[in-house]
Amino acid sequence: MVATTKILILTGSLRRDSYNRALARAAAQLAPSGVSTETFDGLGAIPFYDGDVEDEGLPTTVVALRRAIVEADALLLATPEYNGTTSGVLKNALDWASRGPDRILAGKPAAVIGASTGGSGARGGIESVVRILGRTRSDVLDHVVAVRFAARAFDGDLALADAEIRADVAELVAELADRARRGSALAA
Repeated sequence: MVATTKILILTGSLRRDSYNRALARAAAQLAPSGVSTETFDGLGAIPFYDGDVEDEGLPTTVVALRRAIVEADALLLATPEYNGTTSGVLKNALDWASRGPDRILAGKPAAVIGASTGGSGARGGIESVVRILGRTRSDVLDHVVAVRFAARAFDGDLALADAEIRADVAELVAELADRARRGSALAA
């Protein structure tokens, strides 16, 4: 029996109908056979990182996030671009996840996707998340998906309609799952 590869999805946009949430949903739908996805929807409830709070004990939302990361074989992060960087909510989640002696992000396979309504394709957000993940020693894929002019790529129901972008997302998710499987095989 082949084990299922589990990908945890974190979305840096809190808006229910954001293009980045829609892109994350598309990634989950395009996951190949043998891959399961779970989206962690609690990023908005995580308090701002504060060393004093950490010293008193991790908030339950942070414990839940860290547990979900540990239980996942890989991470897929969908980021908007706010003022040339990622969202505060995603940066904050990564700050909390990177703390502690257990280094739960180190070696964790990760990939980054993003969408924007303009021509940047959320590149500033993507680059900042890749930089953060590099600092945490995550195993970050070079392959990213940057969706430009998102209103053209998604239909009125926020389904990813652009065939070329769908293929790119499917390829990225398959590549991420393969990286996670190879890492698991090396660790065994």
